[in-house]
Amino acid sequence: MKNFTPDAFDYAILEAVQIDNRIPLRELAERVNLSTAAVQRRIRRLEDEGVITRNIAVIEPHRVGLPITIAVEVTMERTHIDELDAMRALLTAAPEVQQCYYVTGEADFVLIVLVETMEQYEALARRLFYDNRNVKTFKSMVTLDRVKVGLSVDLSGQR
Repeated sequence: MKNFTPDAFDYAILEAVQIDNRIPLRELAERVNLSTAAVQRRIRRLEDEGVITRNIAVIEPHRVGLPITIAVEVTMERTHIDELDAMRALLTAAPEVQQCYYVTGEADFVLIVLVETMEQYEALARRLFYDNRNVKTFKSMVTLDRVKVGLSVDLSGQR
């Protein structure tokens, strides 16, 4: 991949599609002051360059039967690269794990988990943590409220 640097038009497009990626190209083109064809080419390039990685629908978990959000800190016994890779693969494969971050500090991973019941979380904890000899400790924090949830990247300082 060559050195790609988004310009002001690219940032304007990114800001708009982060809010609504179904915005009609014609409307987006008017908003950013480009032709429809130019916007379409730029979006394709942003996808090809890995700036836009997916176009998704953001779903409200409790509306689809997943009312419990749990933040989990996981500390590994050993952090050799093969063991970290094995843990990453295990966490990536678990559909209940919505987000997973490899972090610095006391914990090695921080997870955001969505489940229907605490019994479902207990089964997940057994599968991912209790049965894993390389998990030293894990700490679960059941959320009381989802105060702010978002995937948007603040681009205001990038122009």
